[in-house]
Amino acid sequence: MDQTKNGRSNFRTTFKKHQVLIFKAVTWGVAIFCFYLAYSKILASAESREISVLEFVTSFFANVDWIYWLLIMVPYSIFFFVVDTHAAWRAIKWFNTPDLTYRNIMPIRASALILSIVSEQVGKGAMSLYLLRRYKVPGWEALSTMVVLGICEIYQLLIFSSLGVLFYYEFLLEADWNFPVIKILISIFGLATLYVPIHFFIFNRAREKSSGFFSNPVFASLRKAEVYHYLLLLLFKAPNLLGAVLVYSLALSLFGFEVPYSKMLMFLPLIFLAAALPLPFHAGALVIWMLCFPEFPEVSIFSLIMHTFFLSMNAFIGVCFLPYANKELFAGKK
Repeated sequence: MDQTKNGRSNFRTTFKKHQVLIFKAVTWGVAIFCFYLAYSKILASAESREISVLEFVTSFFANVDWIYWLLIMVPYSIFFFVVDTHAAWRAIKWFNTPDLTYRNIMPIRASALILSIVSEQVGKGAMSLYLLRRYKVPGWEALSTMVVLGICEIYQLLIFSSLGVLFYYEFLLEADWNFPVIKILISIFGLATLYVPIHFFIFNRAREKSSGFFSNPVFASLRKAEVYHYLLLLLFKAPNLLGAVLVYSLALSLFGFEVPYSKMLMFLPLIFLAAALPLPFHAGALVIWMLCFPEFPEVSIFSLIMHTFFLSMNAFIGVCFLPYANKELFAGKK
């Protein structure tokens, strides 16, 4: 009997390991394909100008005013951190620990940005670990709050993108797209809208019944969250996305591309959604950039520069706060 149980346990362990390996192989394969598409686009543009890829990329970099670019990117990175930390602090206070202060969470959120280079989910997991160690918040309940924040991030991107489509619909119809972008976007917006009442029905009922699948701790914050919680979190996070639209528009102009604010408002949220896919180097964003801006063959290079700098700047902020994070993490319960 024991041998049978051990055999099943070993089989499950081996199966899980194989699942992880297959997942990594698939994601790396997709990422490599994304980079291949980007390189092919650059190569075709370089050949059309009868120059090498190296000369093409060098000329692209040479025409940029990097001082102005840094003056745009550095303040925005700091602004993003401050706003994002505030939204996370509010959610944790509401659903997990009312005693948490903004000053306490700031070093932890900053340090989590270092881990976000690997994955945003890993960064959120680090915050959950902090809440468990410092405030004795059960891990699943802390993770539930991270899920609420994740839902708000997704819907914020969808809302702003839908506004771009709504107010500039005629402009978008006249544009020459290589794929049915309008139909795809409207379908996504429709499905997301239909889910909202279903979401509140499920978790309001789970709160009243206190039993069943959705009564599990992993859904704790989802059961507590009211409509006004979501609306406030969307409001708290909005400055970051509006700022990103402005920053990316200004940065593109420094690289020689003039993009209407409306077009950036519609597509940047979708690009951020693609960047959140579990692909190495956030490769999904590369493809969306190329689809959204086919007239700019260098846009994939621009995407890599912007994303790499933003992640590096976030990591630098995290390193600056690391001593304070260690002090906060091991200070003991309040």
